[in-house]
Amino acid sequence: MRKILEAPFMKEMCDATANMYRLGWDERNGGNISYLLYEEDVSPFIDTTKVIRAIPMNFDATELIGKYFLVTGTGKYFKNVEYDAEENLGLIRIAKDGTTAELLWGFADGGRFTSELPAHLMSHMVRLKKDPKHRVVMHSHPTNIVAMTHVHPLDDKNFTRTIWGTCTECIVVFPDGIGVLPWMVCGTNEIGEATAKKMEDYRIVIWAQHGIYGAGKDMDETFGLIETVEKGAELWMKYAALPIVNRISNRQLDNLAKSFGITYRSDFLDL
Repeated sequence: MRKILEAPFMKEMCDATANMYRLGWDERNGGNISYLLYEEDVSPFIDTTKVIRAIPMNFDATELIGKYFLVTGTGKYFKNVEYDAEENLGLIRIAKDGTTAELLWGFADGGRFTSELPAHLMSHMVRLKKDPKHRVVMHSHPTNIVAMTHVHPLDDKNFTRTIWGTCTECIVVFPDGIGVLPWMVCGTNEIGEATAKKMEDYRIVIWAQHGIYGAGKDMDETFGLIETVEKGAELWMKYAALPIVNRISNRQLDNLAKSFGITYRSDFLDL
């Protein structure tokens, strides 16, 4: 059996958490990631018949029974994952009762998964219905996105239009737009349910005064979604208070989308 620390999914997780910390997106123990895996992904690296311990989830994830997830731990720092993955990450399987996580590897210090695991699982369930290739849910606290939620209206249409207009690539990278939620208490099923509802229409959901959720088919796509929104937010925060001399018009955004052959939320441009 091969060493799990050499698994491709483990390297992806370690690289992503390290990059996110160094970018300043995940201070202290902020942020969390869950990576959906399948039997064929994990069986070369661990004995899937050996359960270390069962951890209650306080959530019914019946739709995900038998699915495996590599998840970050509660109270863990992203900066430490690449140096001690076995303590800061856990590989879990959703048990047959749908409400318990079976720990198969990791959380070596007796820890447990992120408190926002129910929110992640709710989003996974929604996104799998939209895209069978979906794999990753990523949550972080990018500085400019959080700052923007203090000074910009918190509705999907206006927030999306503003970010689309900051630079040419935005509408191409996330033509489905951005969902925005008002401030809510984190770590609750309520915010998870609200996020999952938004995930029916968007791969990106912003939590006001808190951070962002991204979903994608792999780590690169999900990281890239958040990275691009954060770049747009940074640009807007730099010029929002200045006189605007030039801007990308709604018609130009429409032409851009057509030239790339993509379908976008055209109702967000009022053409």
